[in-house]
Amino acid sequence: MESTDEYSPHQSQPQQYTTNTHLNSVDFDPSQTAKFLSDILNTASPHDMESALSSAGVNLTSDIIHEVLKLSYSNPTSSIEFFRWAGRSVKHTPYSWNLMVDMLGKNQLFDEMWNAIRSMKQENVLSMASFASVFGSYCKAGRFSDAVMSFDVMDKYGVEQDVVAMNSLLSAICNEGNQTSNAMEFFDRMKAKIKPDGDSYCILLEGWEKEGNAGKAKSTFGEMVIRIGWDPENMPAYDSILSLLIRESQTDDAIAFLRLMKKKNCLPGLSFFSNALDVLFKRHDYVHAILMWDMMVDGGSMPDLIMYNSMIGLLCNNNNIDTAFRLFDEMICHGAFPDFLTYKMIFRCLLKNKKVSQARSFFHEMVKNENPPTHFDCAASITMFTSGGDPEMAVEIWDYMIQNQELSLDESANALLVGISNLGRLSEVIRFAEDMFDRRVIIYESTMTKLKTAFYNKGRNSRDRFDNLLRKWKSEAV
Repeated sequence: MESTDEYSPHQSQPQQYTTNTHLNSVDFDPSQTAKFLSDILNTASPHDMESALSSAGVNLTSDIIHEVLKLSYSNPTSSIEFFRWAGRSVKHTPYSWNLMVDMLGKNQLFDEMWNAIRSMKQENVLSMASFASVFGSYCKAGRFSDAVMSFDVMDKYGVEQDVVAMNSLLSAICNEGNQTSNAMEFFDRMKAKIKPDGDSYCILLEGWEKEGNAGKAKSTFGEMVIRIGWDPENMPAYDSILSLLIRESQTDDAIAFLRLMKKKNCLPGLSFFSNALDVLFKRHDYVHAILMWDMMVDGGSMPDLIMYNSMIGLLCNNNNIDTAFRLFDEMICHGAFPDFLTYKMIFRCLLKNKKVSQARSFFHEMVKNENPPTHFDCAASITMFTSGGDPEMAVEIWDYMIQNQELSLDESANALLVGISNLGRLSEVIRFAEDMFDRRVIIYESTMTKLKTAFYNKGRNSRDRFDNLLRKWKSEAV
Protein backbone atom coordinates (compact mmCIF):
# COMPACT_ATOMS: atom_id res chain seq x y z
CA MET A 1 0.00 0.00 0.00
CA GLU A 2 1.82 3.09 -1.23
CA SER A 3 1.58 6.37 0.61
CA THR A 4 -0.43 9.16 -0.95
CA ASP A 5 -0.90 12.84 -0.19
CA GLU A 6 -4.62 12.60 -0.85
CA TYR A 7 -5.40 13.96 2.60
CA SER A 8 -2.27 16.05 3.07
CA PRO A 9 -3.15 19.44 4.65
CA HIS A 10 -0.01 21.11 3.32
CA GLN A 11 -1.09 22.16 -0.18
CA SER A 12 -0.61 25.74 -1.45
CA GLN A 13 -2.82 28.49 -0.01
CA PRO A 14 -5.97 29.17 -2.04
CA GLN A 15 -7.14 32.54 -3.31
CA GLN A 16 -8.55 34.81 -0.53
CA TYR A 17 -12.23 35.80 -0.54
CA THR A 18 -14.31 38.44 1.13
CA THR A 19 -15.32 37.32 4.65
CA ASN A 20 -18.69 37.38 6.35
CA THR A 21 -17.79 39.62 9.26
CA HIS A 22 -20.68 38.47 11.47
CA LEU A 23 -19.07 35.02 11.70
CA ASN A 24 -15.84 36.48 13.07
CA SER A 25 -17.52 37.58 16.28
CA VAL A 26 -15.85 36.06 19.33
CA ASP A 27 -19.29 35.44 20.77
CA PHE A 28 -20.49 33.33 17.82
CA ASP A 29 -21.65 29.86 18.94
CA PRO A 30 -19.22 27.17 17.63
CA SER A 31 -22.11 24.76 17.07
CA GLN A 32 -23.83 27.33 14.84
CA THR A 33 -20.58 27.86 12.98
CA ALA A 34 -20.28 24.11 12.41
CA LYS A 35 -23.88 23.97 11.18
CA PHE A 36 -23.19 26.90 8.83
CA LEU A 37 -20.15 25.16 7.34
CA SER A 38 -22.02 21.87 7.09
CA ASP A 39 -24.75 23.63 5.10
CA ILE A 40 -22.07 24.83 2.69
CA LEU A 41 -20.84 21.27 2.22
CA ASN A 42 -24.38 20.16 1.45
CA THR A 43 -25.19 22.92 -1.05
CA ALA A 44 -21.99 24.10 -2.79
CA SER A 45 -20.86 22.42 -5.99
CA PRO A 46 -17.48 20.66 -5.94
CA HIS A 47 -16.08 23.38 -8.22
CA ASP A 48 -17.15 26.17 -5.87
CA MET A 49 -16.51 24.37 -2.57
CA GLU A 50 -13.15 25.94 -1.66
CA SER A 51 -14.32 29.40 -2.66
CA ALA A 52 -17.50 29.08 -0.59
CA LEU A 53 -15.64 27.82 2.47
CA SER A 54 -12.99 30.53 2.27
CA SER A 55 -15.63 33.23 1.77
CA ALA A 56 -17.37 32.16 4.95
CA GLY A 57 -14.79 34.05 7.01
CA VAL A 58 -14.82 31.53 9.83
CA ASN A 59 -12.12 31.45 12.50
CA LEU A 60 -11.61 27.71 12.48
CA THR A 61 -10.81 25.70 15.61
CA SER A 62 -10.30 21.99 16.11
CA ASP A 63 -13.64 21.76 17.91
CA ILE A 64 -15.45 23.33 14.97
CA ILE A 65 -13.75 20.92 12.56
CA HIS A 66 -14.82 17.98 14.72
CA GLU A 67 -18.44 19.15 14.73
CA VAL A 68 -18.53 19.74 10.98
CA LEU A 69 -17.23 16.22 10.32
CA LYS A 70 -19.78 14.71 12.72
CA LEU A 71 -22.57 16.53 10.88
CA SER A 72 -21.32 15.43 7.44
CA TYR A 73 -21.23 11.62 7.59
CA SER A 74 -23.77 11.44 4.78
CA ASN A 75 -21.65 13.66 2.54
CA PRO A 76 -18.17 12.09 2.47
CA THR A 77 -16.97 13.62 -0.83
CA SER A 78 -17.57 17.19 0.35
CA SER A 79 -16.12 16.26 3.74
CA ILE A 80 -12.85 15.30 2.06
CA GLU A 81 -12.70 18.74 0.44
CA PHE A 82 -13.47 20.41 3.77
CA PHE A 83 -10.80 18.33 5.51
CA ARG A 84 -8.15 19.42 3.00
CA TRP A 85 -9.23 23.05 3.18
CA ALA A 86 -9.35 23.12 6.99
CA GLY A 87 -5.93 21.47 7.26
CA ARG A 88 -4.28 24.48 5.61
CA SER A 89 -5.07 26.70 8.58
CA VAL A 90 -5.49 24.30 11.51
CA LYS A 91 -3.36 21.23 12.22
CA HIS A 92 -5.71 18.28 12.35
CA THR A 93 -6.03 16.47 15.65
CA PRO A 94 -5.90 12.66 15.88
CA TYR A 95 -9.63 12.84 16.55
CA SER A 96 -10.23 14.68 13.26
CA TRP A 97 -8.29 12.02 11.39
CA ASN A 98 -10.21 9.23 13.14
CA LEU A 99 -13.49 10.89 12.23
CA MET A 100 -12.46 10.90 8.59
CA VAL A 101 -11.44 7.23 8.72
CA ASP A 102 -14.74 6.36 10.37
CA MET A 103 -16.79 8.41 7.91
CA LEU A 104 -15.11 6.90 4.86
CA GLY A 105 -15.45 3.37 6.24
CA LYS A 106 -19.09 3.84 7.17
CA ASN A 107 -19.74 4.98 3.59
CA GLN A 108 -17.79 1.94 2.27
CA LEU A 109 -15.18 4.17 0.61
CA PHE A 110 -12.51 1.72 1.63
CA ASP A 111 -9.80 2.82 -0.82
CA GLU A 112 -10.12 6.39 0.42
CA MET A 113 -10.16 5.07 4.00
CA TRP A 114 -6.79 3.39 3.51
CA ASN A 115 -5.43 6.54 1.87
CA ALA A 116 -6.36 8.37 5.05
CA ILE A 117 -4.70 5.70 7.18
CA ARG A 118 -1.46 5.99 5.21
CA SER A 119 -1.57 9.75 5.65
CA MET A 120 -2.14 9.28 9.38
CA LYS A 121 0.93 7.05 9.55
CA GLN A 122 2.95 9.81 7.93
CA GLU A 123 1.52 12.32 10.42
CA ASN A 124 2.30 9.89 13.27
CA VAL A 125 -1.29 10.04 14.56
CA LEU A 126 -2.40 6.48 13.80
CA SER A 127 -3.77 4.59 16.80
CA MET A 128 -5.76 1.57 17.91
CA ALA A 129 -8.90 3.72 17.73
CA SER A 130 -8.31 4.14 14.00
CA PHE A 131 -8.21 0.39 13.41
CA ALA A 132 -11.19 -0.17 15.68
CA SER A 133 -13.14 2.03 13.27
CA VAL A 134 -11.78 0.06 10.30
CA PHE A 135 -12.86 -3.23 11.91
CA GLY A 136 -16.33 -1.89 12.59
CA SER A 137 -16.82 -0.54 9.07
CA TYR A 138 -15.72 -3.73 7.34
CA CYS A 139 -17.91 -5.87 9.62
CA LYS A 140 -20.87 -3.55 9.11
CA ALA A 141 -20.45 -4.12 5.36
CA GLY A 142 -20.27 -7.88 5.87
CA ARG A 143 -16.62 -7.98 4.79
CA PHE A 144 -15.31 -9.98 7.74
CA SER A 145 -12.26 -11.35 5.93
CA ASP A 146 -11.18 -7.77 5.14
CA ALA A 147 -11.61 -6.88 8.82
CA VAL A 148 -9.31 -9.77 9.75
CA MET A 149 -6.85 -8.71 7.02
CA SER A 150 -6.78 -5.23 8.54
CA PHE A 151 -5.84 -6.75 11.89
CA ASP A 152 -3.12 -8.82 10.25
CA VAL A 153 -1.43 -5.73 8.74
CA MET A 154 -1.90 -3.23 11.55
CA ASP A 155 1.55 -3.88 13.03
CA LYS A 156 3.05 -2.76 9.71
CA TYR A 157 1.42 0.61 10.38
CA GLY A 158 3.00 0.86 13.79
CA VAL A 159 -0.04 -0.24 15.82
CA GLU A 160 0.48 -3.21 18.13
CA GLN A 161 -1.46 -6.43 17.71
CA ASP A 162 -2.31 -6.84 21.38
CA VAL A 163 -5.27 -8.17 23.34
CA VAL A 164 -7.05 -4.81 23.09
CA ALA A 165 -6.82 -4.95 19.30
CA MET A 166 -7.93 -8.58 19.24
CA ASN A 167 -10.91 -7.80 21.47
CA SER A 168 -11.82 -4.84 19.30
CA LEU A 169 -12.07 -7.07 16.23
CA LEU A 170 -13.95 -9.78 18.14
CA SER A 171 -16.47 -7.18 19.28
CA ALA A 172 -16.88 -5.76 15.77
CA ILE A 173 -17.59 -9.23 14.35
CA CYS A 174 -19.98 -10.29 17.11
CA ASN A 175 -21.89 -7.01 16.98
CA GLU A 176 -23.21 -7.92 13.54
CA GLY A 177 -25.25 -10.88 14.77
CA ASN A 178 -24.93 -14.59 13.99
CA GLN A 179 -21.22 -14.14 13.33
CA THR A 180 -19.79 -15.53 16.55
CA SER A 181 -18.45 -18.57 14.67
CA ASN A 182 -16.38 -16.20 12.51
CA ALA A 183 -15.15 -14.47 15.65
CA MET A 184 -14.31 -17.83 17.22
CA GLU A 185 -12.34 -18.88 14.15
CA PHE A 186 -10.24 -15.72 14.38
CA PHE A 187 -9.88 -16.14 18.13
CA ASP A 188 -8.70 -19.75 17.84
CA ARG A 189 -6.01 -18.63 15.37
CA MET A 190 -4.78 -15.77 17.54
CA LYS A 191 -5.01 -17.08 21.12
CA ALA A 192 -1.64 -18.85 20.92
CA LYS A 193 0.01 -15.57 19.91
CA ILE A 194 -2.02 -13.15 22.04
CA LYS A 195 -3.07 -14.16 25.56
CA PRO A 196 -6.85 -13.66 25.91
CA ASP A 197 -8.30 -11.83 28.89
CA GLY A 198 -11.70 -11.82 30.53
CA ASP A 199 -13.05 -9.35 27.97
CA SER A 200 -12.11 -11.70 25.13
CA TYR A 201 -14.26 -14.47 26.51
CA CYS A 202 -17.00 -12.08 27.57
CA ILE A 203 -17.36 -10.85 23.97
CA LEU A 204 -17.62 -14.41 22.68
CA LEU A 205 -20.03 -15.50 25.40
CA GLU A 206 -22.26 -12.50 24.73
CA GLY A 207 -22.20 -13.46 21.05
CA TRP A 208 -23.27 -17.01 21.82
CA GLU A 209 -25.94 -15.63 24.15
CA LYS A 210 -27.41 -13.46 21.37
CA GLU A 211 -27.45 -16.46 19.05
CA GLY A 212 -28.93 -18.77 21.70
CA ASN A 213 -26.14 -21.32 21.28
CA ALA A 214 -25.86 -22.82 24.75
CA GLY A 215 -23.59 -25.68 23.66
CA LYS A 216 -20.94 -23.35 22.22
CA ALA A 217 -21.28 -21.05 25.21
CA LYS A 218 -20.59 -23.89 27.67
CA SER A 219 -17.54 -24.94 25.66
CA THR A 220 -16.20 -21.37 25.55
CA PHE A 221 -16.89 -20.90 29.24
CA GLY A 222 -15.05 -24.12 30.08
CA GLU A 223 -12.02 -22.91 28.16
CA MET A 224 -12.23 -19.54 29.90
CA VAL A 225 -12.01 -20.91 33.43
CA ILE A 226 -9.17 -23.25 32.43
CA ARG A 227 -7.12 -20.52 30.75
CA ILE A 228 -7.68 -17.52 33.02
CA GLY A 229 -9.31 -18.98 36.13
CA TRP A 230 -12.04 -17.41 38.24
CA ASP A 231 -12.24 -13.69 38.85
CA PRO A 232 -15.16 -11.50 40.01
CA GLU A 233 -13.96 -8.94 37.47
CA ASN A 234 -15.24 -11.28 34.76
CA MET A 235 -18.82 -11.16 36.02
CA PRO A 236 -20.28 -9.90 32.68
CA ALA A 237 -19.04 -13.12 31.07
CA TYR A 238 -20.57 -15.24 33.82
CA ASP A 239 -23.84 -13.35 33.52
CA SER A 240 -23.97 -14.08 29.79
CA ILE A 241 -23.70 -17.84 30.05
CA LEU A 242 -26.03 -18.05 33.05
CA SER A 243 -28.67 -15.90 31.35
CA LEU A 244 -28.39 -18.00 28.19
CA LEU A 245 -28.80 -21.28 30.06
CA ILE A 246 -31.87 -20.02 31.89
CA ARG A 247 -33.42 -18.58 28.74
CA GLU A 248 -32.82 -21.89 26.93
CA SER A 249 -34.49 -23.83 29.78
CA GLN A 250 -31.21 -25.41 30.89
CA THR A 251 -31.83 -24.16 34.41
CA ASP A 252 -30.32 -27.21 36.14
CA ASP A 253 -27.00 -26.43 34.44
CA ALA A 254 -27.32 -22.79 35.46
CA ILE A 255 -27.92 -23.80 39.09
CA ALA A 256 -24.87 -26.10 38.96
CA PHE A 257 -22.73 -23.25 37.60
CA LEU A 258 -24.04 -20.94 40.32
CA ARG A 259 -23.09 -23.38 43.04
CA LEU A 260 -19.59 -23.60 41.61
CA MET A 261 -19.37 -19.81 41.31
CA LYS A 262 -20.38 -19.45 44.94
CA LYS A 263 -17.45 -21.66 45.97
CA LYS A 264 -15.15 -19.48 43.85
CA ASN A 265 -16.54 -16.24 45.38
CA CYS A 266 -17.85 -15.26 41.96
CA LEU A 267 -21.59 -15.27 42.58
CA PRO A 268 -23.48 -12.71 40.42
CA GLY A 269 -25.23 -9.71 41.92
CA LEU A 270 -28.84 -8.73 42.36
CA SER A 271 -29.29 -7.54 38.77
CA PHE A 272 -28.63 -11.01 37.36
CA PHE A 273 -30.84 -12.75 39.90
CA SER A 274 -33.65 -10.28 39.30
CA ASN A 275 -33.60 -10.92 35.54
CA ALA A 276 -33.23 -14.68 35.95
CA LEU A 277 -36.09 -14.93 38.42
CA ASP A 278 -38.28 -12.86 36.12
CA VAL A 279 -37.80 -15.51 33.41
CA LEU A 280 -38.69 -18.27 35.89
CA PHE A 281 -41.72 -16.34 37.13
CA LYS A 282 -43.06 -16.08 33.60
CA ARG A 283 -42.62 -19.84 33.18
CA HIS A 284 -44.31 -20.52 36.53
CA ASP A 285 -41.20 -22.54 37.41
CA TYR A 286 -41.41 -22.25 41.17
CA VAL A 287 -39.09 -25.23 41.84
CA HIS A 288 -36.06 -23.61 40.18
CA ALA A 289 -37.15 -20.19 41.38
CA ILE A 290 -36.90 -21.32 45.01
CA LEU A 291 -33.39 -22.70 44.43
CA MET A 292 -32.33 -19.51 42.67
CA TRP A 293 -33.92 -17.36 45.37
CA ASP A 294 -32.18 -19.13 48.24
CA MET A 295 -28.84 -18.93 46.47
CA MET A 296 -29.35 -15.19 45.91
CA VAL A 297 -30.18 -14.50 49.56
CA ASP A 298 -27.40 -16.75 50.88
CA GLY A 299 -24.98 -14.87 48.63
CA GLY A 300 -25.89 -11.57 50.27
CA SER A 301 -28.14 -10.05 47.58
CA MET A 302 -31.21 -8.62 49.25
CA PRO A 303 -34.41 -8.67 47.16
CA ASP A 304 -36.78 -5.73 47.25
CA LEU A 305 -40.54 -5.69 47.85
CA ILE A 306 -41.39 -6.13 44.16
CA MET A 307 -39.24 -9.26 43.95
CA TYR A 308 -40.72 -10.62 47.17
CA ASN A 309 -44.25 -10.10 45.93
CA SER A 310 -43.46 -11.75 42.61
CA MET A 311 -41.95 -14.76 44.33
CA ILE A 312 -44.71 -15.06 46.93
CA GLY A 313 -47.28 -14.74 44.14
CA LEU A 314 -45.62 -17.59 42.23
CA LEU A 315 -45.59 -19.78 45.33
CA CYS A 316 -49.20 -19.01 46.19
CA ASN A 317 -50.33 -19.74 42.64
CA ASN A 318 -48.70 -23.15 43.03
CA ASN A 319 -50.19 -23.67 46.52
CA ASN A 320 -46.74 -23.76 48.13
CA ILE A 321 -47.98 -21.93 51.18
CA ASP A 322 -45.22 -23.08 53.56
CA THR A 323 -42.45 -21.53 51.45
CA ALA A 324 -44.56 -18.44 50.88
CA PHE A 325 -44.83 -18.03 54.66
CA ARG A 326 -41.07 -18.53 55.03
CA LEU A 327 -40.41 -15.67 52.64
CA PHE A 328 -43.11 -13.57 54.29
CA ASP A 329 -41.46 -14.04 57.68
CA GLU A 330 -37.99 -13.08 56.43
CA MET A 331 -39.05 -9.98 54.48
CA ILE A 332 -38.66 -7.50 57.30
CA CYS A 333 -35.20 -8.85 58.14
CA HIS A 334 -34.16 -7.88 54.61
CA GLY A 335 -35.71 -4.44 54.73
CA ALA A 336 -38.73 -5.29 52.58
CA PHE A 337 -41.99 -4.59 54.39
CA PRO A 338 -45.13 -6.49 53.28
CA ASP A 339 -47.78 -4.39 51.61
CA PHE A 340 -51.43 -4.84 50.75
CA LEU A 341 -50.58 -7.11 47.79
CA THR A 342 -48.38 -9.38 49.91
CA TYR A 343 -51.13 -9.93 52.46
CA LYS A 344 -53.83 -10.37 49.83
CA MET A 345 -51.94 -13.10 47.92
CA ILE A 346 -51.18 -15.14 51.03
CA PHE A 347 -54.69 -14.77 52.46
CA ARG A 348 -56.27 -15.89 49.19
CA CYS A 349 -53.96 -18.89 49.06
CA LEU A 350 -54.99 -19.85 52.59
CA LEU A 351 -58.66 -19.59 51.65
CA LYS A 352 -58.17 -21.54 48.44
CA ASN A 353 -56.48 -24.38 50.34
CA LYS A 354 -58.97 -24.22 53.25
CA LYS A 355 -56.29 -23.55 55.85
CA VAL A 356 -58.78 -22.59 58.55
CA SER A 357 -56.45 -22.15 61.51
CA GLN A 358 -53.76 -20.29 59.54
CA ALA A 359 -56.35 -18.08 57.83
CA ARG A 360 -57.81 -17.11 61.23
CA SER A 361 -54.40 -16.04 62.56
CA PHE A 362 -53.47 -14.32 59.32
CA PHE A 363 -56.70 -12.31 59.26
CA HIS A 364 -55.87 -10.95 62.70
CA GLU A 365 -52.35 -10.05 61.54
CA MET A 366 -53.73 -8.31 58.46
CA VAL A 367 -56.05 -6.16 60.55
CA LYS A 368 -53.34 -5.45 63.12
CA ASN A 369 -50.94 -4.26 60.42
CA GLU A 370 -53.62 -2.17 58.70
CA ASN A 371 -53.75 -4.30 55.57
CA PRO A 372 -57.28 -5.77 55.87
CA PRO A 373 -58.72 -8.03 53.18
CA THR A 374 -60.97 -6.71 50.45
CA HIS A 375 -64.73 -7.16 50.74
CA PHE A 376 -64.43 -9.86 48.08
CA ASP A 377 -61.90 -11.75 50.22
CA CYS A 378 -64.03 -11.21 53.32
CA ALA A 379 -66.94 -12.91 51.58
CA ALA A 380 -64.72 -15.79 50.46
CA SER A 381 -63.30 -16.17 53.95
CA ILE A 382 -66.78 -16.24 55.52
CA THR A 383 -67.72 -19.07 53.18
CA MET A 384 -64.50 -20.93 53.99
CA PHE A 385 -64.86 -20.50 57.77
CA THR A 386 -68.52 -21.60 57.88
CA SER A 387 -67.83 -24.63 55.70
CA GLY A 388 -64.59 -25.35 57.58
CA GLY A 389 -66.17 -25.61 61.02
CA ASP A 390 -65.36 -22.18 62.39
CA PRO A 391 -68.56 -20.13 62.06
CA GLU A 392 -67.51 -17.93 65.01
CA MET A 393 -64.62 -16.62 62.89
CA ALA A 394 -67.04 -15.96 60.03
CA VAL A 395 -69.20 -13.91 62.38
CA GLU A 396 -66.10 -12.08 63.64
CA ILE A 397 -65.22 -11.04 60.10
CA TRP A 398 -68.80 -9.85 59.52
CA ASP A 399 -68.69 -7.83 62.74
CA TYR A 400 -65.34 -6.36 61.69
CA MET A 401 -66.84 -5.21 58.39
CA ILE A 402 -69.76 -3.53 60.13
CA GLN A 403 -67.58 -1.86 62.74
CA ASN A 404 -65.26 -0.51 60.06
CA GLN A 405 -68.16 0.66 57.94
CA GLU A 406 -67.27 -1.33 54.88
CA LEU A 407 -69.35 -0.04 51.98
CA SER A 408 -69.67 -3.33 50.09
CA LEU A 409 -71.45 -5.67 52.48
CA ASP A 410 -73.72 -7.55 50.09
CA GLU A 411 -71.40 -10.44 49.12
CA SER A 412 -70.31 -11.09 52.69
CA ALA A 413 -73.86 -10.83 54.03
CA ASN A 414 -75.18 -13.42 51.62
CA ALA A 415 -72.19 -15.68 52.27
CA LEU A 416 -72.83 -15.49 56.03
CA LEU A 417 -76.55 -16.30 55.74
CA VAL A 418 -75.96 -19.28 53.48
CA GLY A 419 -73.06 -20.54 55.58
CA ILE A 420 -74.80 -20.52 58.95
CA SER A 421 -78.04 -21.86 57.47
CA ASN A 422 -76.06 -24.84 56.14
CA LEU A 423 -75.00 -25.45 59.75
CA GLY A 424 -78.64 -25.47 60.87
CA ARG A 425 -78.29 -22.34 63.03
CA LEU A 426 -81.58 -20.90 61.85
CA SER A 427 -82.19 -18.54 64.79
CA GLU A 428 -78.94 -16.80 63.94
CA VAL A 429 -80.04 -16.60 60.32
CA ILE A 430 -83.19 -14.74 61.40
CA ARG A 431 -81.20 -12.38 63.63
CA PHE A 432 -78.57 -11.57 61.02
CA ALA A 433 -81.09 -11.24 58.19
CA GLU A 434 -83.24 -8.76 60.11
CA ASP A 435 -80.17 -6.69 60.96
CA MET A 436 -79.16 -6.76 57.31
CA PHE A 437 -82.58 -5.54 56.25
CA ASP A 438 -82.18 -2.62 58.65
CA ARG A 439 -78.80 -1.81 57.11
CA ARG A 440 -80.33 -1.87 53.61
CA VAL A 441 -78.06 -4.74 52.62
CA ILE A 442 -79.23 -6.52 49.48
CA ILE A 443 -80.11 -10.18 50.03
CA TYR A 444 -80.05 -12.12 46.77
CA GLU A 445 -83.00 -14.15 45.54
CA SER A 446 -80.67 -17.14 45.20
CA THR A 447 -79.83 -16.79 48.88
CA MET A 448 -83.51 -16.74 49.85
CA THR A 449 -84.04 -19.92 47.82
CA LYS A 450 -81.28 -21.67 49.75
CA LEU A 451 -82.65 -20.42 53.06
CA LYS A 452 -86.10 -21.71 52.16
CA THR A 453 -84.70 -25.18 51.66
CA ALA A 454 -82.90 -25.07 55.02
CA PHE A 455 -85.95 -23.81 56.94
CA TYR A 456 -88.52 -26.05 55.21
CA ASN A 457 -86.44 -29.13 55.97
CA LYS A 458 -86.82 -28.37 59.69
CA GLY A 459 -90.60 -28.68 59.85
CA ARG A 460 -93.74 -26.54 59.99
CA ASN A 461 -92.60 -24.10 62.67
CA SER A 462 -89.43 -23.31 60.75
CA ARG A 463 -91.48 -22.87 57.59
CA ASP A 464 -93.56 -20.20 59.32
CA ARG A 465 -90.39 -18.44 60.47
CA PHE A 466 -89.05 -18.41 56.93
CA ASP A 467 -92.35 -17.15 55.50
CA ASN A 468 -92.18 -14.18 57.91
CA LEU A 469 -88.61 -13.54 56.79
CA LEU A 470 -89.65 -13.79 53.17
CA ARG A 471 -92.39 -11.18 53.65
CA LYS A 472 -89.90 -8.76 55.19
CA TRP A 473 -87.49 -9.43 52.33
CA LYS A 474 -90.16 -8.67 49.75
CA SER A 475 -91.23 -5.49 51.54
CA GLU A 476 -87.59 -4.33 51.65
CA ALA A 477 -87.24 -5.02 47.94
CA VAL A 478 -90.20 -2.79 47.03
